Amino acid sequence: MDLLEKLTILSDAAKYDAACTSSGVKRSFQPGKIGNTSSSIVGCCHSFSADGRCITLLKVLMSNCCSYNCQYCINRCTSETPRASFTPKELADLTIEFYRRNYIEGLFLSSAVLRDPDYTTQQMIRALHILRYDYGFNGYIHAKAIPGTSSELVYQLGLLADRLSVNIELPSEHGLQTLAPDKSKQAILRPMSFIRDQSAQSKAELVQYKHTPSFAPAGQSTQLIVGATNDSDLHILHLTQSLYRKYRLKRVFYSAYVPVVENTLLPSLDTKPPLLREHRLYQADWLLRFYGFHADELLDKQHPDFNPMLDPKSYWALNHMDRFPVEIMSADYETLLRVPGIGPVSAKRIVSARRVSHLRFEDLKKLGVVLKRAQFFLTCGGRMRDGLRFSAATLLQQLENVEKGQLLANEAQQLSLFSSGG
Repeated sequence: MDLLEKLTILSDAAKYDAACTSSGVKRSFQPGKIGNTSSSIVGCCHSFSADGRCITLLKVLMSNCCSYNCQYCINRCTSETPRASFTPKELADLTIEFYRRNYIEGLFLSSAVLRDPDYTTQQMIRALHILRYDYGFNGYIHAKAIPGTSSELVYQLGLLADRLSVNIELPSEHGLQTLAPDKSKQAILRPMSFIRDQSAQSKAELVQYKHTPSFAPAGQSTQLIVGATNDSDLHILHLTQSLYRKYRLKRVFYSAYVPVVENTLLPSLDTKPPLLREHRLYQADWLLRFYGFHADELLDKQHPDFNPMLDPKSYWALNHMDRFPVEIMSADYETLLRVPGIGPVSAKRIVSARRVSHLRFEDLKKLGVVLKRAQFFLTCGGRMRDGLRFSAATLLQQLENVEKGQLLANEAQQLSLFSSGG
């Protein structure tokens, strides 16, 4: 099998891993090395750098020859999918040649479990060692640590990679036992704890010793599969909140389950991936990270799942109408953040602008407020927006209509990406 055939197989096998990001690390050009972390063909994916630029990564598996039999995975050992494996030298050569041709700016490397977790990780370490030390590659590398790998090998991997990820994949221990019997909760959480502790130690040592080796400077992330099991949105948010607090994750990624095998334990093959649900979980994740919300505020046992036709913030506001409307001229920053259509940037602009002038609804749009949502929850000078008509009975439908319009607009923008209208 030639290298192109391997690349085709192993890049296609890597497409289900959503935990691919490059933000959070800066490493400038160094004499004698090529690439940096500041600066489309088969195997390439797009991510974003710390300064917001869209960059291209080579996204592949080291191997898709797996010894595990996870029922939801296309690469499970009982699957009849075509198999391939890179040697460490092949992967390093491929990455460096792609970089030299300006196809990519970094690498996202994952793997199926070839033989066992330690052997798989050793292969990945050899490939990255060739890249870093034989070829002097100084660009971004994101590597996925295999659950069950020894701490010594995770440490070596972290010295070579900018970011590490350990994918939880299934949100509950019951789901793991049912669909991925070769994996365990502890095998997943143990390396996550090690990465957290080692990252903290590395940062502390770098303060004292400038040339101390840096361990995974961009931190760690994980991925949850949505829709393969019956776990509720509330359960997923509780898990997400716990992961951010306990393991100091940079990101939790959500991946709508794509049916790839007929199994009575899984959704049928004709089931569409829950992409809208995935979108709502990303929005809720944003509320946890940047808006001061908690999982129990957004959902409860009586309402364990989001209304897919509403964004989570509007869903929360509808269930807490006793807190609205909010007066734009007097509400504090934290209260403004709770208003649908107002984000951290626009809230700061409002607090600053109202010090020098009286704000009207027309001014709010200039400050970045999404008035289509916010107008139902605000007053300016004690008055609602002129011409606005709604009641408790009609507000849900009006907000759903706003959301439908937003979703259609997003689809139109994606479809017209290369249109002359720009």
